[in-house]
Amino acid sequence: MDIGVFIPINNNGWLISATSPQYLPSFELNRQVVQKAEGYGLDFALSMIKLHGFGGKTEFWDHGLESFTLMSALAAVTRRIRLFATTAVLTIPPAIIARMAATIDDVSGGRFGVNIVSGWHKVEYSQMGLWPGDHFFGRRYDYSTEYVQVLKELWEAGHSDFRGEFFQMDACKLSPRPRKGIPLVAAGQSDRGMEFAARYCDVNFALGEGVNEPRKCIDVPRRMLAQATKTGRDVGSYILYMVIADETDEAAMAKWELYNRGADREALAHLLGHAAQDVNTEDTSMAAAVLRSPSPINFNMGTLVGSYAHVARMLDEAASMPGVKGLMLTFDDFLAGMDAFGQRIQPLMQCRSHVKLAA
Repeated sequence: MDIGVFIPINNNGWLISATSPQYLPSFELNRQVVQKAEGYGLDFALSMIKLHGFGGKTEFWDHGLESFTLMSALAAVTRRIRLFATTAVLTIPPAIIARMAATIDDVSGGRFGVNIVSGWHKVEYSQMGLWPGDHFFGRRYDYSTEYVQVLKELWEAGHSDFRGEFFQMDACKLSPRPRKGIPLVAAGQSDRGMEFAARYCDVNFALGEGVNEPRKCIDVPRRMLAQATKTGRDVGSYILYMVIADETDEAAMAKWELYNRGADREALAHLLGHAAQDVNTEDTSMAAAVLRSPSPINFNMGTLVGSYAHVARMLDEAASMPGVKGLMLTFDDFLAGMDAFGQRIQPLMQCRSHVKLAA
């Protein structure tokens, strides 16, 4: 069972609250998080790309680093952990991403992969004049399909003459190529997104659901398995959970209740408004997940709140769902959270009994 960390590339992590830990992103913060993760035997670290925040009094996600340049720097200061950067497909041509990925693959010694984001937050792209129109909501996976086909041709053959609706290559070259295949991951929540992941990616990330209901999302990895069965490919799910832990259940729950009381209503209104712009939203999509609650201070991701032992049991429950190959974690406080996970939670997890802990 792989375990990874969704690193804090934007300010304040994934809690849209004025009473949760407040911090700006930096290389130094992310270096410490990823080196701690590597030291505790975690398998991977992933950074998203977010190009426009949600404002409010917390200026939520108004401050963010760039994913590929950050992961290249982290590749140079780590030795074992796998690293994933994210491309927003509307922003950088696939031939450039192919070369950037080949470069970081070299820096990391073959530990690098790419997360494909098709885009649901319109203002990220319209602010730069890159939004092709609202019809893109319904075509984004068609666009992403051509995008990854160009990537794969360049990585595998070193050249591409791809001709499609969105991309036309003319004897496009790439050298040096990656020493081995670059894994692709996606975060398809909708059926169409999972179909894309099943055909072209190696792993699909998906949101957990509920608070202290680790198996509430059991239908999500099942749906991914069904899509993978259709393609005949081995594509499993990595499920995303937020961990809020303390010595006792009561102490951890007090944190969670404090964060909810401090919800940044202005930022939440911005988030909900932009999620609602996706006119092609399926009931299972990311935008729909955000819209399920009037106050999704944690993006409605699965949240595990409790003592270290309680959280360890819940993570084992999550890992036992069919189709789950890994778990990706966020924390309310990333530095303290990584130490708590490595020293107090992971040693109690049955699915991680194989890990030799640095602690």
